[in-house]
Amino acid sequence: MTWFFRRFAEAMGAQRGCLFPWVPVMLGCGIGLYFQIKWEPPVLMLWLAFLPGGLIVLHARGEVAGPLLAAFGLICVGFGLAWLRAHAVAGPVIDFRYYGAIQGRVVEIDRSASDAMRLTLDQVVLERMDPGDVPRHVRVSLHGDLQPLDPLPGMTVILTGHLGAPGGAVEPGGFDFRRHAWFQQIGAVGYTRTPVLMLEPPPEGLHSGLPITRARMALSAHVQSVLEGETGAFAAAIMTGDRAGMGKETLQDLRDTNLAHLLAISGLHMGLLAGFVFGTLRLVLLLVPRARHHWPVKKIAAVGALVAAAAYLALSGGNVATERAFIMVAAALTALLLDRRALSLRSVAIAALVVLILQPEALLGPGFQMSFAATTALVAVFERLSAARAGRKWPGWLGPVLSVIVSSAVAGAATAPVGMAHFNQASVYGLLANLVSVPVMGVAVVPLGVVAGC
Repeated sequence: MTWFFRRFAEAMGAQRGCLFPWVPVMLGCGIGLYFQIKWEPPVLMLWLAFLPGGLIVLHARGEVAGPLLAAFGLICVGFGLAWLRAHAVAGPVIDFRYYGAIQGRVVEIDRSASDAMRLTLDQVVLERMDPGDVPRHVRVSLHGDLQPLDPLPGMTVILTGHLGAPGGAVEPGGFDFRRHAWFQQIGAVGYTRTPVLMLEPPPEGLHSGLPITRARMALSAHVQSVLEGETGAFAAAIMTGDRAGMGKETLQDLRDTNLAHLLAISGLHMGLLAGFVFGTLRLVLLLVPRARHHWPVKKIAAVGALVAAAAYLALSGGNVATERAFIMVAAALTALLLDRRALSLRSVAIAALVVLILQPEALLGPGFQMSFAATTALVAVFERLSAARAGRKWPGWLGPVLSVIVSSAVAGAATAPVGMAHFNQASVYGLLANLVSVPVMGVAVVPLGVVAGC
């Protein structure tokens, strides 16, 4: 036992200065523990875990005992964060089969797995129900061809449909839609086969409701009006995150070739956009003699890239992968402003920490797991490769080629187990497809998208 503690102390000493990336790991362990238990802890138990856990993290001391106590405290804090989030979003959930009039404001338009248009409504009014028992959001799939109305975000609509409680997992350990709906505050899901009627049009003006959602949908509609068919639908998806125009066959083809990540606006899109804006602004400023000699051109370009990334985050809908990418881009650009190292595992850990604090439930989703698995693997591998090739001279053209090959192989290997666990499938042609598509995205698609958006 003495030998074990001595070796453990040596391991802790070797990790000195590198323990911060373990913070989101321990926090995630506590969050995962909360979601694994089959009963809801009493309030007193949660506060007894949450508050002492925070105190332990703040006052942990000692080379060996300090990290262990901090880890235990972070697990307690993660447990408490998950509990707080679960109760903060609590809302009414329908517990019976409802059929009747449904009124609400359109807040999201997408497509279901059966390729039917789907509306998410808030400000819901249900016939013969007490307002206190009405869910905050309901999601309704539109079936049939009797849809004379083109729904828009902010529009108040009325329809007749069926509603029920969100269903749970269909297999042990499978996707639990009931939990997913709880954190989206969706208290009922259903369908209609009757026309959707407009009760009130969307409000006008810059200060009207849902301005960002309406801007997203307007941009998506404009892109699809210029580029017809699946081309326009794909362009709208990667620019705004709106996949409603894409057909089932196209989505399945992207999944089969491991290219579905191109639709999930994440590190690839955010990094390419921020990099293109940063490089373009810096080049333009360097062409101006006064700016070149008297202005902090690099830092001005970093601020411009940060603003562009924030705008892209808002327009894309802000899912977990996009939030992670934005936080990492923001950390890298802020490091440039402070003349520090731009990218490391610390920035990945900061991104994970922010996401887990704001949305602890994201830990269980494939978006969080695949996004951080790929990013952590890429940063770790490229840090080792950078150290290994220090002092070696390679042909200039070889670096970009190897970067694309290595990044595609590493990201594919890191996300494959997560994809197989969540989606029960593995890609056969993923590496080859990414080697072809990723350079095209970087050289043509994203730069031209930025130019078009300006």
